[in-house]
Amino acid sequence: MSDDSLGKVKELRDRTGAGIQDCKIALSENGYDIEKSIEYLRKKGILKAAKKSSRNAAEGLICISDNDKLACIIEINSETDFVAKNDKFLNFCNEVLKVALKKVFTLNQLLNEKNNNIFIKDQLVELVSQIGENIKIRRIDYLNKDNFLVEKYIHNPVASNLGKIGVLVSSNSKKKDSKAFDFTKKIGMHIAAMAPIALSENDLDKEYLNKEKEILIEELKNEGKKDNIINKIMIGKLKKLVDDNTLLGQKWIYDNQKSVLQALKEYEKETGDYISLQSFVRFKVGEGVDLKRKSFDEEVKSLAGTV
Repeated sequence: MSDDSLGKVKELRDRTGAGIQDCKIALSENGYDIEKSIEYLRKKGILKAAKKSSRNAAEGLICISDNDKLACIIEINSETDFVAKNDKFLNFCNEVLKVALKKVFTLNQLLNEKNNNIFIKDQLVELVSQIGENIKIRRIDYLNKDNFLVEKYIHNPVASNLGKIGVLVSSNSKKKDSKAFDFTKKIGMHIAAMAPIALSENDLDKEYLNKEKEILIEELKNEGKKDNIINKIMIGKLKKLVDDNTLLGQKWIYDNQKSVLQALKEYEKETGDYISLQSFVRFKVGEGVDLKRKSFDEEVKSLAGTV
């Protein structure tokens, strides 16, 4: 792209708030005439949507669905909880879920997939124009159901598959009967409530553990503890850190006198079944949302794949 063309894109973006890609398309369709490009964006509904795109979108819903092969979880954000209960918004969530279960998509692939012959990204722009709030499909994940028992759990539901916290949990069961499904569902409820970040100690990020260890050591030094005492205290503190943040190490929400691992062993003893937890995904609406908007230079680099 020439410097002159890039300057036109920047000018159009500054005047309209539309994304760089939309600005590039508008300009190329209108001979790089700024005024005609603005009119083009208005007609497409992009201009109205773009004005809302920098606003806080930290409400919304977690959407869950499955078929014979896949279980899918998606977070779709809105600006207000009121809109998250709007029929058009709910219908959009279900339509996106329907498309998402065709195969495993990345977020970008999903946005560029068609639903009823219209790209989902274009349906999203239209929805923003109709509702008047910024709406974003933020993230998507899957669990494979091949030979695994996968249970879904929605907390604070507005519909059977839409709510504020969503969990998918995968396990391997010998029997795969109703008791196994019920127990796996309980595991899902536990995950929703306790927000573990990993299944077990082996699954915890080593960089995370090392960073937490450094912080603990510094805290103990600031308390005036000697090195030989610090090493002894660290063993207990690190164990608690691991237990608090791993699913198998956490206290079982149905009986805090035992861990989830102990609850699993008790279930196996009582039922003669064997359940091995494989993986889980937990989404909470708005969790970790970055409200900062990229600068023009950052967005150019992002589109070019340099950041």
